[in-house]
Amino acid sequence: MHPDVTSALPSEPASAAPTAASATAPRTLDALLELDAPALLELYRGARVPRLADVEGDLRGRMLAVPALTGPVAAAVRALASSNRFPWRGKSFRPLGETRGEGINRVLSDRIRLYPFQTSIGPSRAGDFDAVQLDYDLPQNPFFIRPIKDEIRELRPGLYLGQAHLQLGSGPRLVLYFGLERRR
Repeated sequence: MHPDVTSALPSEPASAAPTAASATAPRTLDALLELDAPALLELYRGARVPRLADVEGDLRGRMLAVPALTGPVAAAVRALASSNRFPWRGKSFRPLGETRGEGINRVLSDRIRLYPFQTSIGPSRAGDFDAVQLDYDLPQNPFFIRPIKDEIRELRPGLYLGQAHLQLGSGPRLVLYFGLERRR
């Protein structure tokens, strides 16, 4: 286990600040790469919902885990995601007030920005708490991006854990975990 990683504590109300999870959460985005999907879920449930203003700006991103993958395949995907060869660089956020905002993904470099989304605070798909919701169902996005529903919660100031869901006919399906970190 990475030295910056400690075990998560049980969930606390989303309104608590700071939460017990923030005291025990990994300290860096790269430390989150050491965790599997069940550990990330526990951290996610114990995190807090940030204000939209908290995530303003360009955040560095990493894909962390794909729950459907295990063993050597999961390890290979994690290794690729942690390398500079992985195309996704992060997300950029802009609040448009207390209750809504917008953002876009950065790929290949910080200059290439694709797949815009709208943000709001709303119920999480992972439990009885809120999260920052990222909705890609916008006319300018291609059909294969529009069913993506991301959400993020704050592990500690400047470090966020996210879930990516695909909205399918049978309902949302968790497809991966990602992390975001404010650049230092």
